[in-house]
Amino acid sequence: MRNAREFNFDGLVGPSHNYAGLSFGNVASFNNVKSASNPRQAALQGLAKMRELAARGFAQAVLPPQARPNFRLLRRLGFSGTDADVLARAYREAPVILACAWSASPMWTANAATVSPSADTADGRVHFTAANLNNKLHRAEEHIQSTRTLRALFANSDRFVVHEPLPSTPAFGDEGAANHTRFASAHGAAGVEFFVYGKVEFDPSAPAPKKYPARQTLEASQAIARLHGLDGARTVFASQNPDVIDQGVFHNDVIAVGNGNVLFYHEQAFADEASTLDALRRAMAGVGTDLQAVRVDTGMVPVADAVASYLFNSQLLSRPDGGMALVVPHECRENAAVSRYLAALVSSGGPIDELIEFDLRQSMRNGGGPACLRLRVALTDDEAAAMHQGVIMTEDLYAKLVPWVERHYRDHVEPKDLADPQLAIECAAALEELERLLGLPGLYDLS
Repeated sequence: MRNAREFNFDGLVGPSHNYAGLSFGNVASFNNVKSASNPRQAALQGLAKMRELAARGFAQAVLPPQARPNFRLLRRLGFSGTDADVLARAYREAPVILACAWSASPMWTANAATVSPSADTADGRVHFTAANLNNKLHRAEEHIQSTRTLRALFANSDRFVVHEPLPSTPAFGDEGAANHTRFASAHGAAGVEFFVYGKVEFDPSAPAPKKYPARQTLEASQAIARLHGLDGARTVFASQNPDVIDQGVFHNDVIAVGNGNVLFYHEQAFADEASTLDALRRAMAGVGTDLQAVRVDTGMVPVADAVASYLFNSQLLSRPDGGMALVVPHECRENAAVSRYLAALVSSGGPIDELIEFDLRQSMRNGGGPACLRLRVALTDDEAAAMHQGVIMTEDLYAKLVPWVERHYRDHVEPKDLADPQLAIECAAALEELERLLGLPGLYDLS
């Protein structure tokens, strides 16, 4: 086993952060539709989280925001003329499409890709597949920049493989690491990769939600496992409970999170809880570790409270001393049932013995918590040295990014501002400077 660390690549909230409420099935996002947002505060809250976790010894990096608005999308849909003309006509004739072009959803970098570390893959390289996110118009083109960014950060082909996204068709709906986790005795050890899906496209008789869409298919998860060269004996596929999808659990990471050999999950997370746990236990026995299942009963935390507080959309992190910390948003403390449960959890003598709390209000109102904001990438020491170093969170990088945010980000954005060509100019200028700060010239196609 090689020494390895898990890097959390947190999405840096972009300068056009806004609440468009575009994600049907994401209750928090939908509830805040057309509210005024504060991009500056959102970015600073995210940077403060990255800085503190890095200071605590966790490996932390930044995933740059995507360029907005998406003029390519608008022009493909028939809006022409100058950039100002395009924005004005779209605002007048198709404000929902305009909102899609300004979508802030790339901040959810758990959806950027699925990642398999080198300890699990047949060729011994780290594999990435950018998610096609084809369930929603406002996300369906994110994979273009996600693939470009991953290839810029992980350019060494001897150590990294960045695959093309899966075909953008319903059969291969893929939402990335929000429906994927990994269990292992250590980050550098061979592990078990766990894929959770919401529907089976080619089997209409399989369980499926009735109210909200299932965004991840079994077929997509199986394709990624093949692309990444995973061992079938160490790969587990499980069906999400369709009833909780219809209660606003749009991804598995809203109802379960795993780390090391621990699965922290709600009793209603899976369509067949017993068989899912049995499959994980058998696979994990094959890599010499036992599953520690931390089950949260509905009587302790109803699904509605789990969704409202984003309890399971917290980060579960291994500390150097062997313990585990759960990174939670303030909303967990403000929800009575969740607060009571967490107090009992950390004093129970179980594997999760610390809570780390952050104010992520701007992100939470857009429909995601701490786990949505980060992409987990387990890297050996040599692999970490081979990736682009300019995105690793340090005090020096933090000291550059905070004034950059303060120079370029507005503190108030309303729906009407999406028609403002000056906002588009400001966003482009911000990203041009960010390329220089991160040492990534040409990261964006801003032509």
